[in-house]
Amino acid sequence: MKKFNFRKVLDGLTASSPGSGGNSGGGAGSGPGHPAGTAGVLREEIQETLTSDYFQICKTVRHGFPYQPTALAFDPVQKILAIGTRTGAIRILGRPGVDCYCQHESGAAVLQLQFLINEGALVSASSDDTLHLWNLRQKRPAILHSLKFNRERITYCHLPFQSKWLYVGTERGNTHIVNVESFILSGYVIMWNKAIELSTKTHPGPVVHLSDSPRDEGKLLIGYENGTVVFWDLKCKRAELRVYYDEAIHSIDWHHEGKQFMCSHSDGSLTLWNLKSPSRPFQTTIPHGKSSREGRKSESCKPILKVEYKTCRNSEPFIVFSGGLSYDKACRRPSLTIMHGKAITVLEMDHPIVEFLTLCETPYPNEFQEPYAVIVLLEKDLIVVDLTQSNFPIFENPYPMDIHESPVTCTAYFADCPPDLILVLYSIGVKHKKQGYSNKEWPISGGAWNLGTQTYPEIIITGHADGSIKFWDASAITLQMLYKLKTSKVFEKQKVGEGRQTCEIVEEDPYAIQMIYWCPESRIFCVSGVSAYVIIYKFSRHEITTEIVSLEVRLQYDVEDIITPEPEASPPFPDLSSQLPSKSLSGSTNTVASEGVTKDSIPCLNVKTRPVRMPPGYQAELVIQLVWVDGEPPQQITSLSVSSAYGIVAFGNCSGLAVVDFIQKTVLLSMGTIDLYRSSDLYQRQPRSPRKNKQFIAGLTELNDSPVPLELERCKSPTAEIRENSYNRSRSSSISSIDKDSKEAITALYFMESFARKNDSTISPCLFVGTSLGMVLIISLNLPSTDEQRFTEPVMVLPSGTFLSLKGAVLTFSCMDRTGGLMQPPYEVWRDPNNIDENEKYWRRKLVMNASFPSQEIGDHQYTIICSEKQAKVFSLPSQTCLYVHNITETSFILQADVVVLCNSACLACFCANGHIMIMSLPSLRPMLDVNYLPLTDMRIARTFCFTNEGQALYLVSPTEIQRLTYSQEMCDNLQDMLGDLFTPIETPEAQNRGFLKGLFGGSGQTFDREELFGEASAGRASRSLAQHIPGPGGIEGMKGAAGGVIGELTRARIALDERGQRLGELEEKTAGMMTSAEAFSKHAHELMLKYKDKKWYQF
Repeated sequence: MKKFNFRKVLDGLTASSPGSGGNSGGGAGSGPGHPAGTAGVLREEIQETLTSDYFQICKTVRHGFPYQPTALAFDPVQKILAIGTRTGAIRILGRPGVDCYCQHESGAAVLQLQFLINEGALVSASSDDTLHLWNLRQKRPAILHSLKFNRERITYCHLPFQSKWLYVGTERGNTHIVNVESFILSGYVIMWNKAIELSTKTHPGPVVHLSDSPRDEGKLLIGYENGTVVFWDLKCKRAELRVYYDEAIHSIDWHHEGKQFMCSHSDGSLTLWNLKSPSRPFQTTIPHGKSSREGRKSESCKPILKVEYKTCRNSEPFIVFSGGLSYDKACRRPSLTIMHGKAITVLEMDHPIVEFLTLCETPYPNEFQEPYAVIVLLEKDLIVVDLTQSNFPIFENPYPMDIHESPVTCTAYFADCPPDLILVLYSIGVKHKKQGYSNKEWPISGGAWNLGTQTYPEIIITGHADGSIKFWDASAITLQMLYKLKTSKVFEKQKVGEGRQTCEIVEEDPYAIQMIYWCPESRIFCVSGVSAYVIIYKFSRHEITTEIVSLEVRLQYDVEDIITPEPEASPPFPDLSSQLPSKSLSGSTNTVASEGVTKDSIPCLNVKTRPVRMPPGYQAELVIQLVWVDGEPPQQITSLSVSSAYGIVAFGNCSGLAVVDFIQKTVLLSMGTIDLYRSSDLYQRQPRSPRKNKQFIAGLTELNDSPVPLELERCKSPTAEIRENSYNRSRSSSISSIDKDSKEAITALYFMESFARKNDSTISPCLFVGTSLGMVLIISLNLPSTDEQRFTEPVMVLPSGTFLSLKGAVLTFSCMDRTGGLMQPPYEVWRDPNNIDENEKYWRRKLVMNASFPSQEIGDHQYTIICSEKQAKVFSLPSQTCLYVHNITETSFILQADVVVLCNSACLACFCANGHIMIMSLPSLRPMLDVNYLPLTDMRIARTFCFTNEGQALYLVSPTEIQRLTYSQEMCDNLQDMLGDLFTPIETPEAQNRGFLKGLFGGSGQTFDREELFGEASAGRASRSLAQHIPGPGGIEGMKGAAGGVIGELTRARIALDERGQRLGELEEKTAGMMTSAEAFSKHAHELMLKYKDKKWYQF
């Protein structure tokens, strides 16, 4: 714990600080100032408790749908699901809370996944022709072994149940065998030219299917792409039979008795083959084909990419397949077809089908399968269909797989928010949930998870391209949707041919959310959209029907109107009465612009004019729209802030600043940025016309000249255009390069009880305004003194004349009191606006004011922390002395900065475009952490990265996934306890009794010894040049949860003993079962002998 005495450091720091001179406290209009380091010094010492030991960067959990999925696997005993992706990621899902993400280092696409059923292991095959064995008996799965094929490409893998030998098919048509325990390639190989007939002159193509016979494990079914199927005898090393078909094969599945198998083909047909008559199909059907007029053959359809043939004991078998639709239905959506008896059901999907799996009651392939559900992996969704009900309903998905339902355009993260909020939002949102789901429990229920030690509530808010807002419960590293708000409902629907004024500012998604501001204590919620509008919402438990109040604001940046530097040339406060009407119940335009007429005073969207029913939840209080000015569309909003205590919302863009009273529904200030400086503009601007310099055209998708590679999506940050210009400007050697663009955007806003001027002795309501040129202006707010007057008397808004400066665009503000405690802006305690007593003429507001200073003491009482793209500064108020300055980056620029609380102490967290995450203590700005975490690869990360309290942060890692991370050492240490267990000890279900006759005549599968056939003793080892074994770090990673040294060794020993004890227990149970069966058999044999003891042979 280190103490800092500001008296001792002020003289040196303020003298050298670029912010301590005229730009910081002595700017024009700030009044006479005191010499730095004398009168305006904070006298008390601040004890900074945070040290670098408190910080560490660590990924915690990933939420959402796996981006670009390619493979699917399910463990029917452990009941966990694995999904592989094109980027080499694997997501493993179990019961809610059990959600694990792991990544192949190579980044190669996952081709196929195979669980070692009930063994706590997973085999993955990737597109770089490598097999990996993952250990799932630890909370963070790791690779135990890898096997890299050098001369052949992997196309298909099959691992029989309770076998340690993995069959691997290749593009050349060969089949190799791998020991999954040692990951060594066996010398046993089934060459393609040995499998097909010698008379065949063509190559059969890649291996597309491998499976052992349910009837006899010594027989392997090999399917080749060109339509050849070989039934291979593993012992005799020869083909027992061959099947030929003139259409390409996509998939094969067995009947559980092992006498028949079904193939799906490229012409949309299904063929059923009997092993006794392999010369032709036992049955051929084209389920979706129309019969020709001659009735001979149905027309061809689209390929059936996969088929599964599952039998039932008490009903007809289920045949489930994807694809196979008729070509004449080109616009038909992707579908999954379920055939049960004579009934054919087609389930149309919203996205293309990647893979599907039928879930069955038994893991044994030679028993009646009894299917109960189908997991369907789509390109952008995961659904599970209930097969036990005739209408095939889907299960309600407990995972947050719909984050990307509409593209995410912005995010907000709130940790340690009021505990009742989650329950309140859930109680409102649950009323609007979809109905018609299956009443069965979610079938993917494996693993184990508990809440852990983290108990504070967390809420994540996502804004989307369609104007929707989603509130998520993010407590204890889970994610569950609470409530959905559709902001587009306040606007009229655009008809075809309308909305041209919107199209000129944004190409698509006119309702896309740009910025979010939420006050959890007052429940005031505010959003800004791409079409230059702001909507303020209040929360109510009651439904109302009311008209939507709207305001239209005109923001103009007229630099060329300035002829002389005299104040009279540009009045600081335009006559508000000459502007648009301050209150309008209509969203209609004031001036109807026809073709060829200059558009002016026209909003981009039309607000509904009729009374609107608003259900319980967030209800629109006020809609504010910027309008066209002299034929130019309004600039997009770049900053937004709301004060529930003051009843004021402020927002700004490239043109200027607007301040609106949402209690009285009036515009308090609508002013160009240049007018905020009055006659003291610190930067000399050249007169120029805005029309000559085309504005940052709004489509959130246009950033082609960005210096970093961007993934162009449908939506992009509303501040991206401003930030992009600022990024380019920040890379220049000096701030003088801003003369390339004279427009100065409002980039940060902050309401606070503070000192507006240098000579103020008491605090007052203030609005801090930060610009893209690094300037900070303080605007004074004069509010009526009583609640009654607040509803009737006007609010006075006046620039104070105080200017502070930094390098780069201003990003964030915050304030601390004289003891170093973080000061929260004042707020109004929530009260249901639709539950007011009829006897109350005015709403009595309960305000919480967090700032209070003894007025009799002389000196500074407050710190103000300001962070820009380049540096951070700490000022003491009211003297406006720069106490500390820290140049965070010279070669890059900061994307996101927030003042956050960790362990009851404040710190400044920054995310830089070069990928660094930096933490600085407050108020001294001492670096606590600097980690190269994630480079800026696309604008999605820049617009969604956000910090919050308690060491938490998040960003959109892909268009469909949210990545959460922590910068808290304590949470990194406790992360193992918070994560779910993927593997839980479960006894493998016993196989059904096959009966005496089936055991006698049902094949030789029970006596087949793969070890004897494939082991090194009999088959030898494969050529070293064929595949390379690579040891993995899984064994080491598995012990990271335990302490090192002796404790680690004890942990390893304990785990080994537990596993050994578990195996011994299973062996003992099986031995007891065998003894019981033997006794029963002996008893029945003795009875049978006594019964027939004295009978003659002719009496039987």
